[in-house]
Amino acid sequence: MLSIAIGIGLAAIGIFLALSFLVAIPTQKYDISITPIIVKDAMGTETHVLIKNTGRDALTNIKIDYGGTAKPDVIPLLNAGDKISLSPPEGSDLTVVRVTTDQGIDVSEPYREPASVPFVGNSGYGG
Repeated sequence: MLSIAIGIGLAAIGIFLALSFLVAIPTQKYDISITPIIVKDAMGTETHVLIKNTGRDALTNIKIDYGGTAKPDVIPLLNAGDKISLSPPEGSDLTVVRVTTDQGIDVSEPYREPASVPFVGNSGYGG
């Protein structure tokens, strides 16, 4: 009986430790991740911006400013853990994306070009 209790206890501790290392628990109330991607090849330019709420609470009125003459996108609500992929509109300068929220977040990220992109045409990357 004692060995069963010890076994269950050790299993519970093992599961807790495994989940602690595998699942990222948000530490900040409000936080956001921005990943602007640009791919240039012989067929043209492909872009997208991934926005993810990495905080514990919802974000409101997320404004995505692409620069240039493009009109910013506005996401009214993004719950914790949710993400959205956007395509920059015509007129974007395609150098930096700036994101602001009602909660005081103000982050800018430059576009990044992946080292290699395994796709043919427009069949498998962002679109």
